[in-house]
Amino acid sequence: MDRRKNDHLRLVVDRSGASSRIEGLYLVTDEGPNIVERVRRAIPGGVAALQFRHKGSDRAEKSLLGGELRRLAADNDIPFIVNDDLPLALELDADGLHLGQSDGDPAEARQLLGPYRLLGISAHNLDEALAAQQAGADYIGFGAMFPTRSKEIEHLPGPTGLAEVRPHIQIPIVAIGGITRNNAHKVIDSGADSLAVISAVLESRDPFVAASELSLLFNRKDPFPRGSVMTVAGSDSGGGAGIQADLKTITLLGSYGSSVITALTAQNTRGVSAIQGVEPEFVTEQLAVVLSDIPVDVIKTGMLFSSRIIDAVATALESNRRPLLVLDPVMLAKGGTSLIDREAVNCLKHSLLPLAYLITPNIPEAERLSGITIVDEDGMQQAARAIHRLGSRNVLIKGGHLGDGNSVDILFDGSAFIRYPAQRVLTKNTHGTGCTMASAIASFLAQGEPLQVAVGRAKEFITNAIRLSQPLGKGHGPVNHFLAAKEIWGESAKSRGPEYNP
Repeated sequence: MDRRKNDHLRLVVDRSGASSRIEGLYLVTDEGPNIVERVRRAIPGGVAALQFRHKGSDRAEKSLLGGELRRLAADNDIPFIVNDDLPLALELDADGLHLGQSDGDPAEARQLLGPYRLLGISAHNLDEALAAQQAGADYIGFGAMFPTRSKEIEHLPGPTGLAEVRPHIQIPIVAIGGITRNNAHKVIDSGADSLAVISAVLESRDPFVAASELSLLFNRKDPFPRGSVMTVAGSDSGGGAGIQADLKTITLLGSYGSSVITALTAQNTRGVSAIQGVEPEFVTEQLAVVLSDIPVDVIKTGMLFSSRIIDAVATALESNRRPLLVLDPVMLAKGGTSLIDREAVNCLKHSLLPLAYLITPNIPEAERLSGITIVDEDGMQQAARAIHRLGSRNVLIKGGHLGDGNSVDILFDGSAFIRYPAQRVLTKNTHGTGCTMASAIASFLAQGEPLQVAVGRAKEFITNAIRLSQPLGKGHGPVNHFLAAKEIWGESAKSRGPEYNP
């Protein structure tokens, strides 16, 4: 299970003489405007170390800006490292210095920095990495991993080169160059202890979210149960959907699950007979108590029942934006009972949706949120764009309600559409599909999968859960979480080899 990122993914400068280690998200500054504010917004997302890189020649400006960033790093208890400027590092009392291959003598830098400040050295191949290690570096900056816009690339060892170097190096390796949310997992899997990024975070419209999704990828190195998911939803007394389905999914897929109950329902496979909402103050108390004690990587919301509860959840998340939010906008029960009124829908659109990392509406929910009638994939794409404009960073519209032979879900990340087709399973046992799908995505995100992979694995899981469903009750039976998870674990073992033992 993951720990809080600023406890777990932090470069700790130990001035008592013990060795220090670099791990996690390593943020390098750019030359753009408002850099201090953009860094300030990024740090709570899990930034583990901050490197100040400034190419300007104005010494006074560089010193002033470096001082502001130095104080910001100190206020957030993360180390501050100066790039290629030993005098500035000493002037600012930086926690460390990073040198390129031709940017200074490591022996001189170590002598002036002393034994307890960090020294990083860039390397592009095994010989340079070994030389840096021999010279007393505390970590190696290795790259480039991929082409990048920040500088012209002369050396591109990539993840393959990193994997070849890793067994020979005993100190941490910081991978750098062209790293994004969609390729960073490959770099971690190749042996990187840390990811150095610039534009992937600082050019994002929300540096906090960009940092969060990158820092979360390091959970893939943890043992199982891996990652922590909180579900905020209603209770289904029949056990097929809601909190019950969420916790089954989270646990069976290998994460730790906590919960906040928003409503109680009296229901079975034939429908909902009664709903009792929880007082918003008690929803707030549940959220506050859990988040104050238990690390949570991803929050998944389901049935929120009323505008007052939605407001309470939104307020709590705004004050504690640490976890990513997967928003399943539950509006109708399987039997057709409305689970949310018009006022609550408007509240969800204006208060909670802008906080969402991902929203997962089905066709009727997407129509209600977007105002667009959906009859085909073009309509799904139009609705996804409209919902994205409401504020959610990513939109996944599920196509199960369309009558095609394939059930196609479409993910929109603000720039591109990704299709997830699956053969439609003809069965009435589909109770809990939406809850299960969203919880599976949240679990895979918490385990360190990038969004596109998390959605793909969740799609496979829910398709299997529907296919393996068994009749239960006299109405719409639940999907089969147990056997679907068993298939997922079996495929994981095959792909990772016989040593895989979660």
